[in-house]
Amino acid sequence: MIPRSSTAQPGDAGVNAHTHLRMFVPSTGMNFGPAVQPSELPPFPGLFFETPASIGCIYHLVHHSIPGCNPNSTTENPNVGRGAGAIALIEAFDDPSAQADLDTFSAQFGLPQTTISVVYLTGAQPKTDPTGGFEIEAALDLEWAHAMAPQAKIFLVEAPNNGLVNLFNAARLGASLVAASGGGEVSMSFGTGEFGPPDFSFSETIFDPTFVLPGVVFFASSGDSPGTEYPSVSPNVVSAGGTTLSRDPNSGKFLLETTWQDAGGGPSIFEPRPSFQDGVRFLVGNSRGTPDLSFDANPTTGVWVFNTNPVLGTGWFIVGGTSVSSPALAGIVNAASGSRNSSQDENRELYNHIFGNSFNDTVYGNCGLTAGNFAIFGYDLCTGVGTPNSLRNK
Repeated sequence: MIPRSSTAQPGDAGVNAHTHLRMFVPSTGMNFGPAVQPSELPPFPGLFFETPASIGCIYHLVHHSIPGCNPNSTTENPNVGRGAGAIALIEAFDDPSAQADLDTFSAQFGLPQTTISVVYLTGAQPKTDPTGGFEIEAALDLEWAHAMAPQAKIFLVEAPNNGLVNLFNAARLGASLVAASGGGEVSMSFGTGEFGPPDFSFSETIFDPTFVLPGVVFFASSGDSPGTEYPSVSPNVVSAGGTTLSRDPNSGKFLLETTWQDAGGGPSIFEPRPSFQDGVRFLVGNSRGTPDLSFDANPTTGVWVFNTNPVLGTGWFIVGGTSVSSPALAGIVNAASGSRNSSQDENRELYNHIFGNSFNDTVYGNCGLTAGNFAIFGYDLCTGVGTPNSLRNK
């Protein structure tokens, strides 16, 4: 299911943003309802959707990986005791149940409880999203950023709506809060179609300075359809793409990671190639190529999210899309405590270590317009440098 908040409307490009959410919906309704299993296990038995522990196992973010990384028997959480500075999550509309939902998620999976700081861009509490999609987005961002960086301070910065100007102003505010907390990351799980002349008198590039503040690394999801979106293509963000985690349908054993054909990516229409991509010019040409780094995003191999949602119901949702990738990767980089001074510094670190076992290199599958991009050895336009393999070089 594609929520309404993730459906781009005519005239939205350069004006309004949409979420990058996909949902795996059970036959009984929009969600699975309240948990029926005790904490530290998935809320429902017998399913193989991803938990913080199973993701930590696959991406080698735990001390003792269990063969197969089965979500129903893997309980060691990733990056325990790690996380520094802060992560700001940029959202449209208000999620009034954000703290309570995060508490439920943390209790279910044995994560430390944390108190988030909710900040309103205009000083006034925004209205809720009438579609319910942006509330799912906020819950996803909070829960998976916290799962990957349990000790990081979390800011939830809420814009009054999904207008690009409001969201970019919220990103500026979030970045200032992160910088004042000792540095960290900003995550933006939204996007809009690329924009510039001849349809606009200006190009998207005028917004690029928004994503520059010393001590802050910006992440942006690459999108859930073939092609490119902004701000993912900005050279001043880490573009977060998506993959598929394949499991044995009987045992739940992790088999391999492949591309997700619907993940956004490719060469930008307007943004020129940044210097950190000079080494992959044979693929990106003279354009900024996306994504840079990827994470599980296929909704059929999605992650558990808890949300109290007045539109879609209250309970456990299975969520995918590159909206998962951005906050989770921001959390992983935060836990690595690399203390990069900028997104470009972070990207240079990623691209300088394409080889050397710091990343899981996805070499199976294709993606993109006409399915013409292929996963290859090293960097590619489906998954970037790959997915995390431990905290090395993050």
